[in-house]
Amino acid sequence: MKRYTPFIVLALLSALPLIGLSSYAMHLVILVVMWSVVGMAWNLLGGYCGQVSFGHAAYFGVGAYTAGILYAKLAISPWWGVPLSVIVVALFSFVLGYVVLRLRGPFFALATLAGGEVMRVTAENLVGFTGGDLGIMIQERTWVQKTWYYYIILLVAAATFVLVKRLAESKLGYYFVAIREDQDAAESLGINTTFYKTLALCVSGCLTGVAGAFYTNYMGYIDPNVVFALHDISIIAIMIVMVGGVATYWGPLVGSVIMVLLAEWIRSIPGLGTAHHTFFGILLIIIIIFLPNGIVGDFPNLKRLLRLRRA
Repeated sequence: MKRYTPFIVLALLSALPLIGLSSYAMHLVILVVMWSVVGMAWNLLGGYCGQVSFGHAAYFGVGAYTAGILYAKLAISPWWGVPLSVIVVALFSFVLGYVVLRLRGPFFALATLAGGEVMRVTAENLVGFTGGDLGIMIQERTWVQKTWYYYIILLVAAATFVLVKRLAESKLGYYFVAIREDQDAAESLGINTTFYKTLALCVSGCLTGVAGAFYTNYMGYIDPNVVFALHDISIIAIMIVMVGGVATYWGPLVGSVIMVLLAEWIRSIPGLGTAHHTFFGILLIIIIIFLPNGIVGDFPNLKRLLRLRRA
């Protein structure tokens, strides 16, 4: 049965636009699927390879600006930014990885955080190239309806799921886990840890960049404080995986459903405004205490707990 689960989930998700969802509901579903891509990308680096990144906003923003600059400066359809972002973000990830992957643990995490903030400040100051704080607006939208946007990001999410799953179950995946568990021991076994960490970083960055390029096309507007945001991109990517389940296949999807719907519900309550960050922090504390492996990772324990309460 588990073998067919991905096909069943994909079929159900593909049928969602056919049941007559409102435009707002479709918007939420698109965000859920897009964030699941970012979550799966982060999970490959942070969950399987053990390199906790606080700077995935850098890859998201570079991908977003790749599409935006194509449109604003070269008058080329921003959709070409989706495939082009793979090349641009791969080069950017390789350069950034050359610097930050020399560090370990909290020093690596802080270096990635700094990398994201450097990119945000750079984008703000390169006014002639990025538009600065004014950002870039896509004036010619491809579609008014959201259905095609949904199917495009669903296709990206399905491809991301397959790629991450195959990498995790391949020899590379075993190398990633070995690095996560004990990098020194992995090196003593002859594993080139720098190479495999760089590979994980580049793949994770590229997938995040593709999501960023899609975001530009879908939302039609980007600026540095949106696509390079630490709290709304990098931290949310970590939260999605932590809540859903680290180093699990379905954790990012479950986490993105919870985080997107929770954020929208809190924003809809008058007077709370951006208080969703506070609720996210409380949720993370609860998850760490009661479900340290996330909802998917600790699902058997969660079922057992619910059975005990019923009894």
